[in-house]
Amino acid sequence: MKLAEFKKAGHWPTLLAAFLYFDISFMAWVALGPLIVYIARDMNLAVNEKFTLVAIPVLAGALLRVPMGILADIIGAKRTGIIAQLVVIAATAAVWHFGLTSKLAIELFGLALGVGGASFAVALPQASRWYPPQYQGVVMGIAGAGNMGVVLDTLLAPTIAEHWGWQAVFGCLLIPMLMVLAYYAVAAKDAPGERKKVSLQAYGALLKDSDSRWFMFFYFITFGGFVGLANALPLYFTVQYHVSGVAAGMLVALIVAFGSGFRPVGGMIADRIGGIRSLSILFGVVVAAYLVIAFMPEGPTAPTQAGWALTELPRIAWISVLLFSIGVLALGMGNGAVFQLIPLRFRHEIGLMTGLVGCAGGVGGFFLAQTLGAAKGMTGGFGAGFLFFGGLALLGFIGLAMVKVRWRTTWGAVSGARV
Repeated sequence: MKLAEFKKAGHWPTLLAAFLYFDISFMAWVALGPLIVYIARDMNLAVNEKFTLVAIPVLAGALLRVPMGILADIIGAKRTGIIAQLVVIAATAAVWHFGLTSKLAIELFGLALGVGGASFAVALPQASRWYPPQYQGVVMGIAGAGNMGVVLDTLLAPTIAEHWGWQAVFGCLLIPMLMVLAYYAVAAKDAPGERKKVSLQAYGALLKDSDSRWFMFFYFITFGGFVGLANALPLYFTVQYHVSGVAAGMLVALIVAFGSGFRPVGGMIADRIGGIRSLSILFGVVVAAYLVIAFMPEGPTAPTQAGWALTELPRIAWISVLLFSIGVLALGMGNGAVFQLIPLRFRHEIGLMTGLVGCAGGVGGFFLAQTLGAAKGMTGGFGAGFLFFGGLALLGFIGLAMVKVRWRTTWGAVSGARV
């Protein structure tokens, strides 16, 4: 791919604006993950309740993706994006000023942060509509790489919370949120051509197509795994390996950086060798990673109540970090591979499909966090939760084997790209 040709093929200011919009929205969406240890410190909550709280924004974001997609088709992606950013900014400013003093307040704030998670249904089709089929993998990978916002969250939020209190994190977050809103309002443009207004009935009709359900399942595994782990791992490391909040944030930042940074790579590789082949390989890696992680033992108790510092971590914790990094890298690349295929199959329904598939991915993230919390509450460990999602990844591998011949000989044969 030549950069000069790529820049001429679409509208790069919109692609950059979509990336930044998704990035800052993703930062807000997953903010509770690295901060729940601090926010709920004096609330006497059980571990499974904390996992539920960090999962609420994920579920809200998933459920809001369909109505956000509909709204974008009605009033345009740019207007929808601006409205969504204003909602999240207002909620963030309120928490920065007033704080969160109860479990109910955290739950309500989580619902508001879900609007940030729903940005997926606006930013990705907004960028995709500007580019031809042969660039869909890399375009959707770049726009979707906005999920690297979670890296900054997990890296910086615990340190800020330790020094200035957790409310200061949201005050700091407001600064880039306002800057991105200003750039987005100026640079982003809706693609030319008449918008097709859609309804819930249109989503229902699309759901009758078995291909749409397969894509939803694949993204349930890949994006659900990525966002679920991004939210749950800070709490997981503090419980399983007794690390400090700051150390947990740094470890998770390292892990999710692989998934975020390699999403465009996953799209580019899928453009070159085909999304089916690349996704099959990646599912195999995910199955192996989850299987090994499920049988990892708990780490030794830290000598102080604050937990292990980063320089003091036991070896078992570093082994776990390596395994999670491999697994999350595969999940992130899998996200790019899925969205290399979707525009080829549903070129004229990309907005609808982004909403449906994005919803499925968000629901996957919610269930992963909930499953880990339930496994800990019921069995005293997290192994059963990882075994369950490893089984889902195996089903995804089998599903690809079932559909690959039909896909390659029907719509893949006339798509203009490698499938």
